[in-house]
Amino acid sequence: MWTPSNNLEQERLDKLNNLRRRQIDPYPNRVVRTHTTVEAARAFEAAERQATSEPEPIAVTVTGRIVRQNLKGKVYFAHIEDGAGRLQLFVRIDKVGESTYEMIRQDLDLGDFVQASGTMMRTRAGEISVLVDELTVLAKALSPLPVIKERVREDGTVERFGAFSDVEERYRQRYADLAVNPDTRAVFRARARTINALRQFLDEEGFLEVETPILQPLYGGAAARPFITHHNQLHQDLYLRISFELYLKRLLVGMYDAVYEIGRDFRNEGVSFKHNPEFTQLEFYQAYTDYHGMMDLTERLIAFVAEQVTGSTTIHYEGHTIDLTPPWTRITLRDAIRERTGIDYIEHPDAQTLGAAMQRAGLAAPPKHTWGKLVDTLLGDTVEPTLIQPTFILDYPRDISPFAKTVPGDPTHVERFELFIGGMEMGNAFTELNDPLDQEARFVEMGRLYGAEEDEATPVDEDYLRAMRYGMPPCGGCGIGVDRLVMLMTDKSTIREVLLFPHLRERNER
Repeated sequence: MWTPSNNLEQERLDKLNNLRRRQIDPYPNRVVRTHTTVEAARAFEAAERQATSEPEPIAVTVTGRIVRQNLKGKVYFAHIEDGAGRLQLFVRIDKVGESTYEMIRQDLDLGDFVQASGTMMRTRAGEISVLVDELTVLAKALSPLPVIKERVREDGTVERFGAFSDVEERYRQRYADLAVNPDTRAVFRARARTINALRQFLDEEGFLEVETPILQPLYGGAAARPFITHHNQLHQDLYLRISFELYLKRLLVGMYDAVYEIGRDFRNEGVSFKHNPEFTQLEFYQAYTDYHGMMDLTERLIAFVAEQVTGSTTIHYEGHTIDLTPPWTRITLRDAIRERTGIDYIEHPDAQTLGAAMQRAGLAAPPKHTWGKLVDTLLGDTVEPTLIQPTFILDYPRDISPFAKTVPGDPTHVERFELFIGGMEMGNAFTELNDPLDQEARFVEMGRLYGAEEDEATPVDEDYLRAMRYGMPPCGGCGIGVDRLVMLMTDKSTIREVLLFPHLRERNER
């Protein structure tokens, strides 16, 4: 049984018991609402515009959480909020009666949910309000909501303090964060608009939205370590998917020309400002195109999303103004690294010589990395942070890209691009490999290059190879991190701000 942890909670518990002694159910089964707070205010404004003198009385029943209250003698003012907005309640003892007014005076607190019936009016101060005839408790809040206060520093920045000055506590109690922080609620409305815009664009381009398995007998489609679970009845280990890729490409074999999926992926990897073990991904695949077609589609897609979510293709992120208007910069991986570091990795054709060149330049070169992994390290450490404006980096080492076609005339590189915006990777795409014999050889090659415990380890998927042998059309595919895209659209510097319930360490782990 719950026990109050402080005097405020004990006071609220006492008030709960007072309500019950008054034979008032503090958590009734039924609720009535005729208008949201916004609908009630709009209806009154419309009546005012149409009236030649006093507007016709508008009867409403509204509901919401008390976020502000003020008791003055025989008059009670309160602001309530629902999911739509905020509205003032104006309560007079002569309208609601002494018993209801006494209940309000003694037993209502900030955070309580109430139902109020009455007629719309304007106060002398000009505020649209409900002149309340009847007020009912819908839910008594036993714990007071956190108080968030702000003050402006001398340099113009805003300092937050109070119960939620600890940012991590906001993530742990997201429900309370949402209840007291309109800015947080706005972020997740923007997230919903982002996902809706992705769907709208791809639907209008003729893509079919599909769903593929989350529990898979074999993981694949990305360089990541999976989560493993077990099906008791089948006596079978299963994996939470790390990618949709291999299932979506099976559907191209099945004669769908263009498919996409928006859903959760799971990767047993570290947590950072841009990584969470569970995250939302968009992947889309289209027959009869290649990675150039994917670039054209991707830049149009993200520009469309920005227009829908922010109203412009120019956004602001981390102090930068970013122009998402197509076309975007396209540069090969080799040229990008050479321009940034002076290292031409083609002149260092194996891991040993490339690692030595990196060390001479004062750069980290992990000793167990393959040549392709060292190239990727160069990209991540030296190039990626500089790519603020949208940029496609093209043509990646074959040994870290097992599902992409080789660049014609260049056996060491494949037709792959990664998209960078705001100094972080936003997407990854290929001219998809559709030669089943080459794909089988790639699986074997990856098994030779990487151990079973390495993220790049790619198990041989015999069923995928069987699907390819029936014939896979030439195609392009792209994956975009939806959470990172929302970070861009809302100018948030960490993925935790755009996930309702991000993964956090246990409290005793630091």
